Amino acid sequence: MTRLTGRALRVTIIVGENDIWHHKPVYTEIVHRAHKAGLAGASVFRGIEGFGASSLIHTQRLLSLSEDLPVAVVIVDSEERVRDFLPQLDELVAEGLVILDDCEVIRYVGREKAK
Repeated sequence: MTRLTGRALRVTIIVGENDIWHHKPVYTEIVHRAHKAGLAGASVFRGIEGFGASSLIHTQRLLSLSEDLPVAVVIVDSEERVRDFLPQLDELVAEGLVILDDCEVIRYVGREKAK
């Protein structure tokens, strides 16, 4: 299990829900690659409304139902490991936003394995 405390780097990748990489969602490919790379963890959050570089507003409100809502993938790990992972994002993110933030990990605890 990866131990992570103290200073870390957070990468947030915002893409469209309908963005596809080889017949599967881009956010799924990012999570699976992060797992394969041994990063500490990745979470996907679905937005309810937003707009990006195209200035087109996407929303889940009933009257203007959008099928391409914003999706954010958040990954936190050491700076070195996150920066080593960035070239994979260059390959996967054709449209979207990738941002880096310094952060501090206060607590990172997983579930106990069943015995």
